[in-house]
Amino acid sequence: MTFPSKETVQQVKNNYPAGTKVKLVKMDDPCAPPIGTKGEVISVDDCATIHVKWENGSSLGVVYGEDKCVKT
Repeated sequence: MTFPSKETVQQVKNNYPAGTKVKLVKMDDPCAPPIGTKGEVISVDDCATIHVKWENGSSLGVVYGEDKCVKT
């Protein structure tokens, strides 16, 4: 995995502040919530991972460059 630049991390933080509502589009993890699951952003870390409280109780993060979510 290549780490995103500081500029990219800041852009993700600006685009997904805490409280942003999102929907899962893609996540390659056997424990992933089902595609289409909605949730609320908790935070974005320094690797640009978007940490989400999913409506099904999961809290798996959306990994930059691997997984995908969209604002709802």
